[in-house]
Amino acid sequence: MKKILVIQTAFIGDVVLATSLIENLHQQFPEVKIDILVRKGNESLFQAHPFLNQVLVWDKKNNKYQNWVGLLLKIRSIQYDVVLNAQRFAATGAWTAFSKAKIKIGFDKNPFSFLFTHAVVHQFSEKGQHEIDRNHLLLSSLFMTKVAMPKLYPTSSDELAVSSYQQLPYLCIAPASVWFTKQFSLEKWVDLINEVPFKGPIYLIGGPGDKLLCDQILQKINRRSVVNLAGRLSFLASAALQKKAVLNYVNDSAPMHFASAVNAPVVAVYCSTLPNFGFGPLSDHSFVVQTNEALSCRPCGIHGKKQCPLKHFDCAKTIKMDQLTAPLLQVEQH
Repeated sequence: MKKILVIQTAFIGDVVLATSLIENLHQQFPEVKIDILVRKGNESLFQAHPFLNQVLVWDKKNNKYQNWVGLLLKIRSIQYDVVLNAQRFAATGAWTAFSKAKIKIGFDKNPFSFLFTHAVVHQFSEKGQHEIDRNHLLLSSLFMTKVAMPKLYPTSSDELAVSSYQQLPYLCIAPASVWFTKQFSLEKWVDLINEVPFKGPIYLIGGPGDKLLCDQILQKINRRSVVNLAGRLSFLASAALQKKAVLNYVNDSAPMHFASAVNAPVVAVYCSTLPNFGFGPLSDHSFVVQTNEALSCRPCGIHGKKQCPLKHFDCAKTIKMDQLTAPLLQVEQH
């Protein structure tokens, strides 16, 4: 075996979780060349990654289908020994099925799974099986081993980019989410910043699209030493900043998975979704905060929604402030 391709073109958090596959594959086959295929925008996660040979990128926004065909031709020309597909969608399934690889592994729910050499059963377990465990089942066709944790590798330049923010103990807050119902409300973040028993700086982090939300939070708070870094840091630089934070406050979103991938202490706030869907935090010091109310409407789906279906958003509004501040007291006592 000489060449392996891992495919995960979903959202950034899914890609971060798929890094556990890279860790396991490298442990088992240290001499094998491992490639990964991701959607455009997520490739920067793997800058100077120590275990990857190359990153293939699918531009889905410009000439989507032309680029898809180009990638298929490239995959076939490389002649991988193994293609391992962590997604359940047809586009990635066709790449896998027609890859020319000797071994084609993916989930049974993929429309092209009938052409895989190994189709693995995919299901959401009531026991709360984590996504990295579901992905790990893909490896069982090749070898048996303990599940590796997802891992990101910030470079020295990423660490240098955030070093000036690390002179004093600090908190990070990533207040945004792609989905409204997975995003703790602006007012609640303001309350947390105003009330959290912490004297050091607080950094608001996120992508360029999160800058407006962070600016709105800044306008409403009544404390100093809060800095809006949204849009100013790369993915890996954000992870480097999170790694040394006293605590990171996040939604059920990508920054939570960044924290897992650098083993950073984290408080994950769950609104409409549940941690036992399998996407919870994995850091040694992880805290899940969610409503204590028995809401019949929660969860309202596996993924987030653009608005609360019942218009009340009680899954966020009923979370108490002491649920958020208690983990900080625990972390500071260690």
